[in-house]
Formats: sequence, structure tokens, C-alpha cells
Amino acid sequence: MIDEIQKLIDGYLVWLRDNTSVREIQHGWVEMTTPYLDRHNDHLQIYVGKEGKNEYVLTDDGYIIADLEQSGCSLSNSEKRQTLLQTAINGLGVKLVDNQLQVSASKQNFASRKHSLIQAMLAVNDLFCLAAPNVASLFLEDVAVWMDASNIRYTQRYKLTGKIGYDHVFDFVVPKSSTRPERFIQAINHANKETTSNSVWAWVDTEDVRPPSSLAYVFINDTEGAPGLTVLDAYRKYEMRPLLWSHREEFAAELAT
Repeated sequence: MIDEIQKLIDGYLVWLRDNTSVREIQHGWVEMTTPYLDRHNDHLQIYVGKEGKNEYVLTDDGYIIADLEQSGCSLSNSEKRQTLLQTAINGLGVKLVDNQLQVSASKQNFASRKHSLIQAMLAVNDLFCLAAPNVASLFLEDVAVWMDASNIRYTQRYKLTGKIGYDHVFDFVVPKSSTRPERFIQAINHANKETTSNSVWAWVDTEDVRPPSSLAYVFINDTEGAPGLTVLDAYRKYEMRPLLWSHREEFAAELAT
């Protein structure tokens, strides 16, 4: 089993390296195109500049926030959305500067800080990807409200550091009880290849720092359509249990005990 997981980690690193490209766009700034996709299936890009002799600044140049605003999902007029935004990025050590998602890095921690920025871009993109006219409320908020109403105890935005030093944030963790182990829960608003790969990788990479009996659940928002079988099969292959939001009441007792 250890050899199998190590091969998965090695394969991920090869995929990440081979599918990342860089180009200089102006003096002192480099554009980095990553293999991660946003909700338009466009590759996420980050911009890297020097910040002193051995320091760097990494930013999305305001892309994520601007894209959401242009899609009718305003963040500035909702205190709740501002709170959710700050919660999502603070857990990864990412700052919001003039609507840009931004981190500072040194040569020693450049890889982990880049990873944190990408995770924040994906998290914010998924958290707010549906505009207000199309949904009654945000999916992550819906899950939290439902868990409260179902008397499910939980910790929100729980961070673990994986085997190779990258941080992963789980949306909810239900603590161990006398009858059930610790349960890690991700809430996926749009289940696609990218969000599935990201959540599977977080589960696999944190194997050594989780209790060995812990379980993984993935709430999938199926209000706009059922997820594909490949998504469901991928989660099951890595022993993560996909739960359709439309069937959530079937799992309330299981999570509450």
C-alpha cells in the first residue's frame, strides 16, 4: 500500500512539473501557467515578481475576483460572502490586496506558497462560482446550516500538512465519537475533473497525519444536474464516499453519531 501511494505522489509531481510553463511578460515579472483549471476550463495563471533580494510576491493579478464580479457574483455587497472569502483564504495564509489573491515567498518555501495560492484560487472560484440570481445561497453555507440543523458537530476549515509539505484545507471535520471515527468532509459545488482531483489529492497526501481509521465524505451539489459516473467512481476508488446533496437526509444520522 505504501509503494502504491508513493507512486501516486511521484506521478502527481511529474504531472505538475510537465504541465507548468513560465514566460517573462515584463521586466521583473513572470507569468506561470499551471495545469489547474478554473470553472471555464481555462488554465489558472499566477504572476511572480521579486520582492527584495531573496523574496518573491505571487499573485493572481485580480483574475478570480474580477471573473466572479463579471459573472454577476458580487462579493462587495454581502457581509456573509466577505466573511466566507476571508475564511477561505486565511486558512491558506493568502492575503487579499486590492482584490488580488497574493502571497509572499522565499526561495525555501516557494513551492508550498505557490501551492497555497493555487488552492485559494480554486477554493474561491468554487465557493462563489454561481451568481446570486441562480442560487438561494452559497453551497458551503448551505452545508453548514444543514449540519447545524441536523445536530452534527463539526470544525470548519480544518488544515492538515501533507507528506510533501503542502497544506490542504478540509471544509468540515466531524470529531470522533464513541461509535464512529473522525470524518473529513469536502463540499464540492461543481464536481468536475479538477475539483475531484484536488480533493482526492488532499485525502491521499494527508494519509500519514490523519488517524488511520478516519473516513472521507464529499458532499456534491447536484441541484443543477447529477455528477458524472467517472467523478463518483474516482472518489470511491480512493475510499472517499460521495454524497449527493439532494439525498443529504439519508446521511444525517450517520454524521451526527
